[in-house]
Amino acid sequence: MKDFNPADKIQDLQYFGEFGGVNPSISDSSTYTFLSAKTMFDTFEGNMEGCYLYSRHSSPSNLYLDQALAAMEGTETANVSASGMGAITPTLLQLCGAGDHIVSSRTIYGGTYAFLKNFTPRFGIETSFVDITKLDVVEAAITPNTKVLYCETVSNPLLEVADIAGLAKIAKKHNLKLVVDNTFSPLSVSPAKLGADIVIHSLTKYINGSSDTVGGVTCASKEFINSLKNVNSGASMLLGPTMDSLRSASVMKNLRTLHIRIKQHSHNAHFLADQFEADGLKTVYPGLKSHPSHELYKTMINPEYGFGGMLTIDVGTLAKANELMELMQARNLGYLAVSLGFYKTLFSAPGTSTSSEIPLEEQKEMGLTDGLIRFSIGLDNDIQRTYEMMKACMVELGIL
Repeated sequence: MKDFNPADKIQDLQYFGEFGGVNPSISDSSTYTFLSAKTMFDTFEGNMEGCYLYSRHSSPSNLYLDQALAAMEGTETANVSASGMGAITPTLLQLCGAGDHIVSSRTIYGGTYAFLKNFTPRFGIETSFVDITKLDVVEAAITPNTKVLYCETVSNPLLEVADIAGLAKIAKKHNLKLVVDNTFSPLSVSPAKLGADIVIHSLTKYINGSSDTVGGVTCASKEFINSLKNVNSGASMLLGPTMDSLRSASVMKNLRTLHIRIKQHSHNAHFLADQFEADGLKTVYPGLKSHPSHELYKTMINPEYGFGGMLTIDVGTLAKANELMELMQARNLGYLAVSLGFYKTLFSAPGTSTSSEIPLEEQKEMGLTDGLIRFSIGLDNDIQRTYEMMKACMVELGIL
């Protein structure tokens, strides 16, 4: 990580629009013409560079964003999609077929959990959910049919940290693909540099940063991305989770400020986590020394971008959590809403929202309590003022 700064890689990219614009021109076409029939044939066969067939396959605008995100993650190339799940699901279906097995972290985004638990068994793909922080448990779950290790760098919503380098060694030993969802930690962590084979993001969150677009990306080798886009057998090509060119151009513009935003998100979250813990609240944040993976995470991150903008507190009961969130929203401290990466703070009770797909007994087993509130801390200029207002809400409700 010392020799790799993802923001520099984004900065070093320079595109010129069709008429010399400082932003690349938007390709607002669904299909593309050919000067010869042979060129069309060669493009169908995947043998032509710089020629476009049909926007479900690729478009100039999407390829600009592909290149930028691949540069950010340090992979050969990438493939953007219309949502985060539109990146996750084709990636896993491309890697696995009937009779195959996946070892996944037990604490992952609810949509991913539901896909692996409820949907992929229809195709004969089974998943074992494990405590990803215990490498011996991960390795013990591997079977002769296992094809993929799947995890999130920082898990949703419990903020557990995956030892990506350790998992990569296990994956290599057993000839598996390590797939890492890096949505919570762009710029802070570069999983491909730690040994991950495939890195996924929900662009909806930090990378776009304005809660006006859904999008996703799969960053990987040229070989794997080409397989995803293959006209005969590619899961992305055949399932069709295509990102619109106008949205792609919008995400590209927001990507340019990601490094500034991530620093502020991390600064604000770290400040609040310190204060909440000092107040006696049960607080989970990877930047706190009390976090079980704090020392590990310190070795994984690019320190310039901090420990991220996500934290959780536990206020005891769902009723108290709901009261607090409603009061904070009424005091203009943020929004009672799912998702993350917005300029305003977002808060939700994940057990009844983003992780509601996980059965209650499994939520309890993994430590997802009723009173847990997940915060995506915003870009507040005066975070001391924010803290004092949040604390006042907690005092008013008897939480503090």
